[in-house]
Order: sequence, then C-alpha cells, then structure tokens
Amino acid sequence: MWKPTNAPSPSSPGTKPNQEVEKSLMTPNPLSTSTTSAEPTPAAAPRNATMNTNEQATIGKSLVIKGEVTGSESLYIDGRVEGSINLSGNRVTVGRNGVVSANINAREIVVIGKVRGNLQASDRVDIRNEGSLTGDVVAQRISIEDGAFFKGGIDIQKPNQKAANGDARPAGMHETSASPDLAKAAAAARA
Repeated sequence: MWKPTNAPSPSSPGTKPNQEVEKSLMTPNPLSTSTTSAEPTPAAAPRNATMNTNEQATIGKSLVIKGEVTGSESLYIDGRVEGSINLSGNRVTVGRNGVVSANINAREIVVIGKVRGNLQASDRVDIRNEGSLTGDVVAQRISIEDGAFFKGGIDIQKPNQKAANGDARPAGMHETSASPDLAKAAAAARA
C-alpha cells in the first residue's frame, strides 16, 4: 500500500518542505479532482470504526448448524441454522442467504432471509423487504417493510410489561400457541 511517508523526495525527510507536502497529501481537499490525496483518510476511518464498535460473528453461506447457539456477541447468519438461538443483549441478523428454523431470543433481530420460528426481542424486530418470517413476535418495537412476508402473531410490550405481566404466554396470542403445560401454569398463576 502506498504511504505518503514513502514518497521519494529530493530533500531530506527532516526538512520543512517535505513535511508540508505530507500534510497536504493527508488532508483531503474537497475541490481536488485527484483521487490520491483523498484515498488514505477515508479508507482508514470506516475500517477502524467497524472494528472498534461492532464485534460480530458470522455463519457463512455453506455452514449448517443444528442445535443451540448461545453467546455474548452479535451474530450474522448467511447459512442454515436449526434449533435455538439465544443471544440476549445482542443483535441477530439473518442475511439474504440465511435460512433459520429456530426460536430466536435477542435484543434486536433483523430478518433479511427466511426465518421459521418465534422471535423474542428485548428491543426491536425488523423484517426487511426481502425477508420472510413465519412465527410469533414479542418485542417493544417492530418494523415490517413493504414486500416482506410475515405470518404469525405480534405482541408489543412496554419496557416494564414483562415484569408486570405474570402470564406465561404473550398477551394477544391464541391459547393454542402455548403448550398445554404453559397454559396450565399460566392459569394457576392467575388464580
């Protein structure tokens, strides 16, 4: 990679004219049409910002995972996952090529691919225009873009509603959406 400090110059590296040339190369000029003066600064900033603020694991296109996925970092799924995904406090993104047959529990869930299962988000669920979700959603916020496919129930909860609601199943869900054991436990809790 070309660096301004490696540029050949007729004067020695410690002289003031060479330092001024290096400063002018590192400072992008918005009116300049030259691409070499603007390249170093924009290329470095996004890489550093991404590495420092977002740690994210990725399940690639050719990977198939069957079982339970747990962890303490965000996850991007472009492959196939069957089972359950529990990443409380983190973000789960099902990418364009992702196919998930699992219940997902996370802070934020973004569906761009295909998901079959129930979603529980402590913050929000986004179903993008290419996304497909078959299952129930429990979240504080939900966004479904035009063109997205969704079949299931939605339970919008307030931030403190989970503690106040003693029901084992989300309000508004049909009695058949909970298992018989959960329905019995919910009835006993209400009595």
